[in-house]
Amino acid sequence: MNFLAHLLLSGSPAAPDYADIVVGNFAAEAVRGRAGVLAYPPAVQRGIRLHRFIDSYTDAHPLVRRTTARLRGAGLGKWAGVVSDVGFDHLLARDFAHYHLDDPAEPLPAFAQRHYALLHTRRHELPERLRHLLHYMRRDDWLTGYARPQGLERALLGLSRRVPSAEILATGAAAFLAELPAYEADFRAFWPELREAASQSVNSA
Repeated sequence: MNFLAHLLLSGSPAAPDYADIVVGNFAAEAVRGRAGVLAYPPAVQRGIRLHRFIDSYTDAHPLVRRTTARLRGAGLGKWAGVVSDVGFDHLLARDFAHYHLDDPAEPLPAFAQRHYALLHTRRHELPERLRHLLHYMRRDDWLTGYARPQGLERALLGLSRRVPSAEILATGAAAFLAELPAYEADFRAFWPELREAASQSVNSA
């Protein structure tokens, strides 16, 4: 899953360690190895472990594998999982009120700004690469932008330019949108299972 999903799966803002879990969940994008995890306080480590659980659960799920198989068939090859992750964030953002069960009244722009502010306040705890990424994410409001097809296209186009040998990602949005009803069905069935599994993971950590 991509940035929006990870943040939304960090739990309830009322939880005592919520901010630490959000920071860890976001930082995990660039934390490597056991030593990297242990460099953080225990509550932030919970967020890192949650991030890793979400990724492994997602990659192994049959519904996600069906999505990625379809994207590989559309020519995305080894990048099908990246397109799936960003495409699912598009669906999550587009129908955000339906999926934001902790506070359905909080619109996506407010959710995004709340998390930008939290992460900016604690940016000194993030790996350097993510501090730079957060600057652009906040400036250009990536999380809200995911809700539009143009935002999906822009995100994958940006990745195609930043990641070596990933030029094919420039076609990812068109491939995802071409069979949108099929991907919507996969995501609607997958998300409740992921949400429940993530909740159990963070609460048992």
